[in-house]
Amino acid sequence: MPWFGLGVYKVPEGEVALESVKMAIKAGYRSIDTAALYENEESVGQAIKESGVSREELFITTKVWNSDQRNDSVEEAFETSLRKLGLDYVDLYLIHWPVKEKYKDTWKVLEKLYKEKRVRAIGVSNFNIHHLEDLMSVAEIKPMVNQVELHPLHSQPELRSYCQQQQIQIEAWAPLGQGRLLDHPVLQEIASAHHKSIAQVILRWDIQNEIVTIPKSIRESRIKENANIFDFTLSQSDMEKINDLNENQRFGADPDNFNF
Repeated sequence: MPWFGLGVYKVPEGEVALESVKMAIKAGYRSIDTAALYENEESVGQAIKESGVSREELFITTKVWNSDQRNDSVEEAFETSLRKLGLDYVDLYLIHWPVKEKYKDTWKVLEKLYKEKRVRAIGVSNFNIHHLEDLMSVAEIKPMVNQVELHPLHSQPELRSYCQQQQIQIEAWAPLGQGRLLDHPVLQEIASAHHKSIAQVILRWDIQNEIVTIPKSIRESRIKENANIFDFTLSQSDMEKINDLNENQRFGADPDNFNF
């Protein structure tokens, strides 16, 4: 699984999604993260076809939405995603949210898809420690990935430590705090010292913390800029300053209290 990829949440289906994914792949991205909820799987699939890059070089993630968990239609939802993407398999399939009294049944379906080799890896999204413990009490296969809201203002140290102990890879959605961190004075000071942007500093912080990160952008200049994070290193002092920014501040929904 690549450490770095493109997220396409709220990227409109059609030309915008098609071109942003093609631009990312051209810029060297090899991981694309979508979901049934995003309603842009067809454009992602078309971009893969038009990219000129072989399927084997790409890592494609999608997710099962909550209504399909509640309706016990997980396998049908997977088939729909696969058809829209125009693929024979996906590299990673995630449970999008821990729907109460459903996610354990959903996981059994994901295990089946994994055994059938229609999915190369299976995991979860927005799971807290107690969700993971509950799931693993019945799981035959341990979740391989947990994709969660994670950025310097919500760095989730306890969850990261737990997942590391359990050998579950943490992946950050909204790594830039949905743009809310791009004028933070501490981050600006570090960015200026490295002649980098605040976004690049945050994404580098992810990489050095062994967090898979998937920033979203539809602008070619930003897509290229976000990927240009492998030619510098944050010092231990830099890392500690960023770690100290944590306020447990979510910008997205709370996994223990969501109503969708």
